Amino acid sequence: MRAFIALELPEAFADEVAELARTLATLCAGRFVADENHHITLAFLGEVGEAETRSAMAALDVACAGAGPVLLTATGLGTFGRARDATLWLGIEKNPQLMDLAARVREELSARGLAYDEKDFLPHVTLARRVRMPRGALGELAFPLPDEAARVTLFRSILSSEGARYKPLYTVGLPGQT
Repeated sequence: MRAFIALELPEAFADEVAELARTLATLCAGRFVADENHHITLAFLGEVGEAETRSAMAALDVACAGAGPVLLTATGLGTFGRARDATLWLGIEKNPQLMDLAARVREELSARGLAYDEKDFLPHVTLARRVRMPRGALGELAFPLPDEAARVTLFRSILSSEGARYKPLYTVGLPGQT
Protein backbone atom coordinates (compact mmCIF):
# COMPACT_ATOMS: atom_id res chain seq x y z
CA MET A 1 0.00 0.00 0.00
CA ARG A 2 1.04 3.60 -0.55
CA ALA A 3 1.61 5.49 2.72
CA PHE A 4 2.82 8.73 4.28
CA ILE A 5 3.15 10.32 7.72
CA ALA A 6 1.52 13.71 8.24
CA LEU A 7 0.78 16.35 10.81
CA GLU A 8 -2.98 16.80 10.86
CA LEU A 9 -4.32 20.35 10.74
CA PRO A 10 -6.33 21.51 13.76
CA GLU A 11 -10.01 22.09 12.96
CA ALA A 12 -10.07 25.91 12.86
CA PHE A 13 -6.86 26.08 10.81
CA ALA A 14 -8.19 23.40 8.44
CA ASP A 15 -11.44 25.35 7.97
CA GLU A 16 -9.48 28.50 7.12
CA VAL A 17 -7.24 26.57 4.68
CA ALA A 18 -10.38 25.22 2.99
CA GLU A 19 -11.81 28.75 2.70
CA LEU A 20 -8.54 30.00 1.21
CA ALA A 21 -8.60 27.15 -1.31
CA ARG A 22 -12.19 27.99 -2.30
CA THR A 23 -11.17 31.61 -2.89
CA LEU A 24 -8.16 30.53 -4.96
CA ALA A 25 -10.37 28.20 -7.03
CA THR A 26 -12.25 31.29 -8.25
CA LEU A 27 -8.93 32.88 -9.36
CA CYS A 28 -7.13 29.99 -11.03
CA ALA A 29 -8.04 26.72 -12.72
CA GLY A 30 -6.71 23.42 -11.42
CA ARG A 31 -7.47 20.25 -9.48
CA PHE A 32 -8.04 21.46 -5.94
CA VAL A 33 -7.40 19.04 -3.10
CA ALA A 34 -10.47 17.91 -1.16
CA ASP A 35 -10.80 19.79 2.14
CA GLU A 36 -10.46 16.60 4.20
CA ASN A 37 -7.12 15.82 2.49
CA HIS A 38 -5.28 18.95 3.68
CA HIS A 39 -2.27 18.05 5.88
CA ILE A 40 1.47 18.64 6.27
CA THR A 41 3.49 15.65 5.05
CA LEU A 42 6.38 14.87 7.39
CA ALA A 43 7.60 11.82 5.45
CA PHE A 44 6.34 10.14 2.25
CA LEU A 45 6.95 6.39 2.47
CA GLY A 46 5.61 5.22 -0.88
CA GLU A 47 4.76 1.53 -1.21
CA VAL A 48 4.97 -0.37 2.09
CA GLY A 49 3.95 -3.82 3.27
CA GLU A 50 2.44 -4.92 6.57
CA ALA A 51 5.80 -5.27 8.36
CA GLU A 52 6.92 -1.78 7.24
CA THR A 53 3.59 -0.36 8.36
CA ARG A 54 4.08 -1.79 11.86
CA SER A 55 7.63 -0.39 11.93
CA ALA A 56 6.34 3.03 10.87
CA MET A 57 3.83 2.94 13.73
CA ALA A 58 6.64 2.17 16.20
CA ALA A 59 8.71 5.00 14.69
CA LEU A 60 5.80 7.41 15.28
CA ASP A 61 5.48 6.37 18.92
CA VAL A 62 9.17 7.09 19.58
CA ALA A 63 9.38 10.25 17.43
CA CYS A 64 6.36 11.85 19.11
CA ALA A 65 7.24 10.88 22.69
CA GLY A 66 7.87 14.07 24.64
CA ALA A 67 6.87 16.32 21.73
CA GLY A 68 4.27 18.98 22.42
CA PRO A 69 1.75 20.60 20.10
CA VAL A 70 3.28 22.27 17.03
CA LEU A 71 2.57 25.89 16.16
CA LEU A 72 1.37 26.35 12.58
CA THR A 73 1.80 29.80 11.06
CA ALA A 74 0.95 30.41 7.39
CA THR A 75 3.72 32.19 5.47
CA GLY A 76 2.08 32.66 2.04
CA LEU A 77 1.60 30.79 -1.20
CA GLY A 78 4.14 28.95 -3.29
CA THR A 79 4.30 26.65 -6.28
CA PHE A 80 6.26 23.68 -7.53
CA GLY A 81 6.56 23.34 -11.30
CA ARG A 82 5.69 25.70 -14.14
CA ALA A 83 3.21 28.58 -13.85
CA ARG A 84 0.86 26.94 -16.37
CA ASP A 85 1.00 23.47 -14.71
CA ALA A 86 1.93 23.99 -11.06
CA THR A 87 1.30 22.49 -7.66
CA LEU A 88 -0.03 25.31 -5.50
CA TRP A 89 0.67 25.22 -1.77
CA LEU A 90 0.34 27.20 1.44
CA GLY A 91 3.70 27.60 3.16
CA ILE A 92 4.04 26.96 6.88
CA GLU A 93 6.70 28.66 9.02
CA LYS A 94 9.77 26.53 9.73
CA ASN A 95 9.63 26.90 13.51
CA PRO A 96 11.82 24.77 15.80
CA GLN A 97 8.99 22.49 17.03
CA LEU A 98 7.84 21.61 13.51
CA MET A 99 11.33 21.13 12.10
CA ASP A 100 12.35 19.00 15.11
CA LEU A 101 9.24 16.81 14.81
CA ALA A 102 9.88 16.18 11.11
CA ALA A 103 13.55 15.38 11.82
CA ARG A 104 12.62 12.98 14.63
CA VAL A 105 10.07 11.16 12.46
CA ARG A 106 12.61 10.78 9.67
CA GLU A 107 15.38 9.67 12.08
CA GLU A 108 13.13 7.00 13.58
CA LEU A 109 12.12 5.75 10.13
CA SER A 110 15.81 5.53 9.14
CA ALA A 111 16.69 3.75 12.39
CA ARG A 112 14.20 1.04 11.41
CA GLY A 113 15.49 0.77 7.85
CA LEU A 114 12.34 2.29 6.36
CA ALA A 115 12.78 4.21 3.12
CA TYR A 116 11.09 7.56 2.59
CA ASP A 117 11.40 10.46 0.17
CA GLU A 118 14.53 12.20 1.49
CA LYS A 119 13.95 15.60 -0.13
CA ASP A 120 14.52 18.44 2.31
CA PHE A 121 11.46 19.03 4.47
CA LEU A 122 9.53 22.08 3.27
CA PRO A 123 6.47 22.52 5.48
CA HIS A 124 3.42 23.19 3.34
CA VAL A 125 -0.20 22.26 2.71
CA THR A 126 -0.89 21.27 -0.90
CA LEU A 127 -3.94 23.18 -2.12
CA ALA A 128 -4.14 22.20 -5.81
CA ARG A 129 -2.40 20.35 -8.60
CA ARG A 130 -2.15 21.10 -12.32
CA VAL A 131 -2.92 24.74 -11.57
CA ARG A 132 -2.74 27.47 -14.20
CA MET A 133 -1.57 30.49 -12.26
CA PRO A 134 -2.93 33.80 -13.54
CA ARG A 135 -0.49 36.51 -14.52
CA GLY A 136 -0.20 39.30 -11.96
CA ALA A 137 -1.27 39.57 -8.36
CA LEU A 138 -4.00 37.41 -6.84
CA GLY A 139 -5.35 40.26 -4.73
CA GLU A 140 -6.13 40.24 -1.02
CA LEU A 141 -6.30 36.75 0.46
CA ALA A 142 -7.27 35.69 3.97
CA PHE A 143 -4.62 33.34 5.34
CA PRO A 144 -5.26 31.02 8.29
CA LEU A 145 -4.57 32.37 11.76
CA PRO A 146 -1.82 30.64 13.76
CA ASP A 147 -2.94 27.49 15.55
CA GLU A 148 -1.45 24.41 17.21
CA ALA A 149 -1.45 20.94 15.65
CA ALA A 150 -1.45 17.97 18.02
CA ARG A 151 -1.95 14.83 15.90
CA VAL A 152 0.54 12.92 13.75
CA THR A 153 -0.96 10.19 11.56
CA LEU A 154 0.25 7.39 9.33
CA PHE A 155 -2.07 7.51 6.31
CA ARG A 156 -2.76 5.10 3.50
CA SER A 157 -3.16 6.88 0.16
CA ILE A 158 -5.73 5.29 -2.14
CA LEU A 159 -5.51 6.62 -5.69
CA SER A 160 -8.47 6.58 -8.09
CA SER A 161 -9.72 8.48 -11.11
CA GLU A 162 -11.64 10.77 -8.72
CA GLY A 163 -8.40 11.66 -6.91
CA ALA A 164 -6.66 10.48 -3.77
CA ARG A 165 -8.45 9.32 -0.66
CA TYR A 166 -6.52 9.16 2.62
CA LYS A 167 -7.31 6.54 5.25
CA PRO A 168 -5.80 7.05 8.72
CA LEU A 169 -4.02 3.89 9.88
CA TYR A 170 -2.43 5.04 13.13
CA THR A 171 -2.48 8.33 15.04
CA VAL A 172 -0.31 9.63 17.86
CA GLY A 173 -1.50 12.62 19.89
CA LEU A 174 1.12 15.10 21.00
CA PRO A 175 1.06 15.83 24.77
CA GLY A 176 -0.87 18.91 25.74
CA GLN A 177 -3.58 18.17 23.16
CA THR A 178 -6.88 19.83 23.99
